[in-house]
Amino acid sequence: MVPDEDFINTCRDKRITKKFFEVHGIRTPKEINKHNPTYPLFAKPFDGSLSTNIHIIKEPSELTQKILEDEKLIFMEYVDPAEYKEFTVDLYYGKDNLLKCIVPRERVQVRSGEVNKAIAQKNYIIEYLHERVNHLPGVRGCICMQLFYRQEDNDIIGIEINPRFGGGYPLSYYAGANFPKMIIEEYLIGKTCDYMDNWEDGTVMLRYDSQVITKLDKR
Repeated sequence: MVPDEDFINTCRDKRITKKFFEVHGIRTPKEINKHNPTYPLFAKPFDGSLSTNIHIIKEPSELTQKILEDEKLIFMEYVDPAEYKEFTVDLYYGKDNLLKCIVPRERVQVRSGEVNKAIAQKNYIIEYLHERVNHLPGVRGCICMQLFYRQEDNDIIGIEINPRFGGGYPLSYYAGANFPKMIIEEYLIGKTCDYMDNWEDGTVMLRYDSQVITKLDKR
């Protein structure tokens, strides 16, 4: 119930992920020549995770020698969050490698790469992905795709793909997209899952930290 190794390797290297998006007609951020840059720009490791070692570079003084010499960094146009909203999309693929469910989650607030506040939304992203990645050979189970979306003109920019459940999947689950049930039906009961979209639009997830204070029993 996980994708083939080739697809996992595609997701692990963001340079290959970019090619995957382009093959499937999904626009990606423009590449920037670090030796002849335009500002602002964005740099991140091609194999990074949890938003580590990322850089928003707004002017020449911020493009340090250390950043330039980091061989893992890839450089691209900066996508302005004031203009685009960031989404993670939970996608479930059946044994037949066909899409069975699509749930876009707006990442309202993110901390250390993990979503803290999010909203499940039925919007143009569903139609857009259904047209482009409805059938992916070698892909099965849950994957999550990260996109930027501009509602005014339905412009979409593909960023990353994770071949696994995303940290924010509980939002999709409580909205009604029960991927664990689909896994049980497919892999334990032998049913064929149909496409479903009857999850609840506008479901919100708010996460928080809490603390527990107690005293040691010194007896």
